Amino acid sequence: MDELAFLDATTLVGKIKNNDISSSEMLEHYIRRMDAHNPEINAIVVCQLDKARARAKQADEALGRGEDWGPLHGLPMTVKESYDIAGLPTTWGDPKNKDNIATQDAVACQRLQNAGAVIFGKTNVPINLADFQSYNEIYGTTGNPHNLERTPGGSSGGSAAALAAGLTGLEMGSDIGGSIRNPAHYCGVYGHKPTWGVLPMRGHAPKGVLTGSDISVIGPLARSAEDLALVMDIAGGADDIHQPGWDLKLPIPTQKSLADYRIGVWLDDPLAPVDESMKERVLQVAQLVESAGGKVDYNARPNFDVQASHDAYTALLHSAMSARQDESVFKANVARREALDENDMSSLAQVTRASSLYYKEWHAINERRTHLRWAWHEFFQQYDLLLTPMCMTSAFPHDQNPKNSERMITVNNSPVNYFEQVFWAGLTGVSYLPSTVFPTGLDSQSLPIGVQVVAREMGDLYCIEFSRLVTQALGGFVAPKAYKD
Repeated sequence: MDELAFLDATTLVGKIKNNDISSSEMLEHYIRRMDAHNPEINAIVVCQLDKARARAKQADEALGRGEDWGPLHGLPMTVKESYDIAGLPTTWGDPKNKDNIATQDAVACQRLQNAGAVIFGKTNVPINLADFQSYNEIYGTTGNPHNLERTPGGSSGGSAAALAAGLTGLEMGSDIGGSIRNPAHYCGVYGHKPTWGVLPMRGHAPKGVLTGSDISVIGPLARSAEDLALVMDIAGGADDIHQPGWDLKLPIPTQKSLADYRIGVWLDDPLAPVDESMKERVLQVAQLVESAGGKVDYNARPNFDVQASHDAYTALLHSAMSARQDESVFKANVARREALDENDMSSLAQVTRASSLYYKEWHAINERRTHLRWAWHEFFQQYDLLLTPMCMTSAFPHDQNPKNSERMITVNNSPVNYFEQVFWAGLTGVSYLPSTVFPTGLDSQSLPIGVQVVAREMGDLYCIEFSRLVTQALGGFVAPKAYKD
């Protein structure tokens, strides 16, 4: 196996700093793998190889002078296409934006490079980052390295696929409806959705937009939990507008082993039933904690109505997504809303209303969200973490039916509406909670299964550390068979 390609970022940087391999050699290694494998996977869609080669050479020369650029010194990596990188297009998969060339790097990308990273490319997304798959008219379709006929997830599907296939050392994605977490699950890598507002969003937005979107966050995908924690430390903290007024000091976990945890388990839900194979993995992780002597509660729930929480998420999600749409689309939604029967509570009617909210309506829903946040706060006084499934199934076959309402996935041999799977992302996302998805191995179809672990707001490092401890017991990232060499 090509072990070098599948090492985590922390290990790779250690090798570079120890002169076991140079940054330039590591970059060329990924470029060779990209040339060999990316044409069929289609994960990396934009490159800046000349710039990357020059920077890798500078990193090697600096190391030769005894200079240490930081914890990512010389690491070749990629970022999601939706991040601004000066001189490269930022399209969000939308043909209308194909000529949008960024003039400066996103803040998170600046911080990664200030820590020594060598960004050599960008990875694929769905149009406007709004799908559980990753395809668009500009760059085409990304396949899952474990099975190219299956989705790698979305919207950070290219990110997860590039990591899983050993084409890059580290990745940065974004998440509003599971866009970091479901690709991590589908591709068998690690992904962390931070507490809302912890990482600065500037430079990850439609052209000219400086206001961060509701619910949406940016965050890392990687081949280890250690890498997730590293990126949180590098990229987290106030943007310039708040400096030097506040510093980010995420609480450090006090638990030393799985025996020290108090865990709640949300195994399944009528709003989004999951395949038995998903439940089995959540149970497996819970039982690890039990076997170690930790406390596990399978009936633990925060004190709120689950349907009300999901309705709030749906409304706030579609309200946030509508802000990305053209004015003509918004006006069409307003017209459709005005034509609705006030008793129409169908899914389409609810989405239409959410996509054309008045501020007073949005404010009322936001107030309900604040009550949800406090209910979660009370929950996490009793429990350190919550375990849930991430998705309803493992990676499903590509489905590019333009009629989204007709898309279905199979759960326990029964067809289920495609968009119901957003429940597990929205359950925690609506309340700004951090969550980590970590791999637990392959299923009977040789597809990865990830488990989601959730903590209280600002408890990011608790999620990540728990993932690291579980990895010690279960094993972590598994390279796809077709790309091991």
